[in-house]
Amino acid sequence: MNRLILASASPRRLELLAQIGLVPDKVAPTDIDESRRKDESPRALAERLAREKAAACAEEGYVLAADTVVALGQRNLEKAADEAEAEAFLRLLSGRAHQCITGVAVRAPDGRVNSRTVLARVKMKRLTDAEIAAYVASGEWKGKAGGYGIQGMAGGFVTAINGSYTSIVGLPLYETRMLLVGMGYRM
Repeated sequence: MNRLILASASPRRLELLAQIGLVPDKVAPTDIDESRRKDESPRALAERLAREKAAACAEEGYVLAADTVVALGQRNLEKAADEAEAEAFLRLLSGRAHQCITGVAVRAPDGRVNSRTVLARVKMKRLTDAEIAAYVASGEWKGKAGGYGIQGMAGGFVTAINGSYTSIVGLPLYETRMLLVGMGYRM
């Protein structure tokens, strides 16, 4: 059974998969509790959530799941709940470096699960009040960890990246491809 199931509703993950010639047979987002556990590192959180999403998917085939965590030190900046939180996140990230950590998990048809985490370091310029206000007003922050998306307007705020750009967007393509092939998926 060489069916590919994407356990995510993210349009960005679909676009990224298409870049490497993969079109899932089905998109089946899972709904799990994404709360951070006491003393859980951002890296451990990203990997656990990806694994839990893959496990929670009821579809048969190769299930691909991912989760991206934006971390400033040990502080996890989740998806901003509203404009005020998006603005607060951007103020925290302004002029500083932070980490984008994406956990990727693949569940094979036989139930085996394998996962990886990919870390990228992102440095943002010092943002002006006007830049923050314009970005928040754009609405691009909605549904994005850390309250920004590097593939949109916020890409103009980034001064340096160390690591995988596609991981920052939400799915590290090299590691995803290697996980799928390693689990037996025929590309």
